[in-house]
Amino acid sequence: MSGCGCQCELTVQDTQQARVLWWLLGINATMFVLELGVGWWAQSTALIADSLDMLADAVVYGIGLYAVGRAATAKAHAARLSGYFQLFLGLLVLVEVIRRAVFGSEPVSALMMGMGVVALIANVICLRLIWQHRHGDVNMRASWIFSANDVIANAGVIVAGVLVWWLDSRWPDLIIGLIISLVVLNGARRILQDARQELNGACEESACSDPTCSGEKDPA
Repeated sequence: MSGCGCQCELTVQDTQQARVLWWLLGINATMFVLELGVGWWAQSTALIADSLDMLADAVVYGIGLYAVGRAATAKAHAARLSGYFQLFLGLLVLVEVIRRAVFGSEPVSALMMGMGVVALIANVICLRLIWQHRHGDVNMRASWIFSANDVIANAGVIVAGVLVWWLDSRWPDLIIGLIISLVVLNGARRILQDARQELNGACEESACSDPTCSGEKDPA
């Protein structure tokens, strides 16, 4: 009976996590399309950077859905994949910032502020959804990190919009875009580190004798 109770508890937890991840995936995928379109129209590096961050998060949540109910090592591998994708998009944002710094842009402050507020509301909703799972498995912790980073990025976009309007300069937009890229890269570093620790812990718990786990070489 106790074994059944434990299994039922895990099933309920997996179902709750999957429901949350589906909501997060839907919100972030929708916001990616919307924010990318507005960012391109407004010539805003910060908005485009934030939209790519939304895309990275949507992919993370999709990978998290794949990992729900799987073994701890599978979850850690899924989280590591999420981290690498986040790293790739962070570098992509950095390239976009450099491109616009070199070739120029004329960001529209009103669109930046308006879209920034909408994105902030969306990410606060995501943060509330993930709150109770923030100390869960490695993929749920990754989701919490990315959602928290998004709120910071959204606030940055709004600040950039205000500064672009106040100073009549494109540089606040570029600077915030750069900061967002660094936030994304730092998030990738944190989740890759967390996934590595999970994988090392899984090897230790199972007393893994595989050379790839223990770090020992095969005997000659």
